[in-house]
Amino acid sequence: MSLSDRDQQHLWHPLTQHKITKDHLGISSAKGVFLYDEQGNKYLDAISSWYTCVYGHCNAHIVKRVTEQVAKLDQIVFAGFTHEPAVVMAEKLMQILPSNQQKVFFSDNGSTTVDVAIKMSLQYHFNKQKKKLKIIAFQNAFHGDTFGAMSVSGLDVYNGPFEDVVLKVDRIEIPTLENRTQVLDQFQQLISSDEVACFIFEPLVQGANCMNMYEAAYLDELLEIAKAKDVVCIADEVMTGFGKTGKYFASDYLTHKPDIMCLSKALTGGMVPMGLTTCTQKIYNAFYDDNLSKGFFHGHTYSANPIACSAAIASIELIQTEEIQRGIQKIHQSHTVFVNTIQHHKKVKNTRVLGVILAIDLDINIARYGKDRNTIFNYFMDKGIFLRPLGNTIYILPPYVTTEEQLNLVYQTILNYLDHL
Repeated sequence: MSLSDRDQQHLWHPLTQHKITKDHLGISSAKGVFLYDEQGNKYLDAISSWYTCVYGHCNAHIVKRVTEQVAKLDQIVFAGFTHEPAVVMAEKLMQILPSNQQKVFFSDNGSTTVDVAIKMSLQYHFNKQKKKLKIIAFQNAFHGDTFGAMSVSGLDVYNGPFEDVVLKVDRIEIPTLENRTQVLDQFQQLISSDEVACFIFEPLVQGANCMNMYEAAYLDELLEIAKAKDVVCIADEVMTGFGKTGKYFASDYLTHKPDIMCLSKALTGGMVPMGLTTCTQKIYNAFYDDNLSKGFFHGHTYSANPIACSAAIASIELIQTEEIQRGIQKIHQSHTVFVNTIQHHKKVKNTRVLGVILAIDLDINIARYGKDRNTIFNYFMDKGIFLRPLGNTIYILPPYVTTEEQLNLVYQTILNYLDHL
């Protein structure tokens, strides 16, 4: 039996209606920018496997660090103990984080980093003897699938069955040139009640919302208002972090830096799961007290797993190299050139580029998940390109080691598909 056949006996996949999606392609290995199935067919991973393997699959530098760590220290409780990989990882991370970030709290994945951030911001005010329970988030945001993260997300396809049991959140539109004044007025009004604990946002790019992009200047205006009222500003950089937008973090484009940041995905180069919630000294100080109850009583069994920390150390070293930085810039330049060649195509509704992220809205109307979307997915897989379209949006977020020749293969396949429509 193939992996796909065996898979159907026991496995339940994410974001999948199994009655209409029977087969899941068995992938047996991966190297660099390519995935290989059981039959030896290869597929160019044009989305870095959900934005994780940005240095290429099975990157030798990360593999070496992880292999060395596995033989030395595999796991240790992080409550009451510490270890070198955690300390070194935090020291290296501080070299590239916005300078106001000073403390690192460990969890397991992107969703949990957001849950931690929300709890941290609520308790920050509680410890200061202030009752602030309201949360502000953007419309159509996506912050994860655990209950706290799901609460601040705004996509009904994920949240529909749970809308009566999630945290209550006030939502504002993404600010644009056209609605900026109205958004600012609404935001100011919401915050004026002095009941808002935090404002959470995906800086510059809403990933699951079809890679919707917006201006740093407009976000800065909201952050300035929030900070004046001591509203904790949370930047969810799970998707955007570690070079995707052309800088280490999307927050690097901002004048007003977030109080809390959520990091995962490319943090470990796709090698193993790990999440980080970082914060300023000001946030941390609200928990630093002789009173035990003011401590942050949140913990995960695998917090600061030494193997995951070693993968993160290697990944942070890679993002700082000239080779990787050149790769990011070359991909951005190639994306820009390609967009200029297709933006007036009759089947292209809109295009946008930021860093290594390229998004193309097709001039067709299809559901986010469904038969037509699967038709697009299958077209590219048949051509040896792994993409995951979001409704009528095709996006690329390739590993930073992708060559110009490999990018051109992706571009040409997209162009062929546009002509095919």
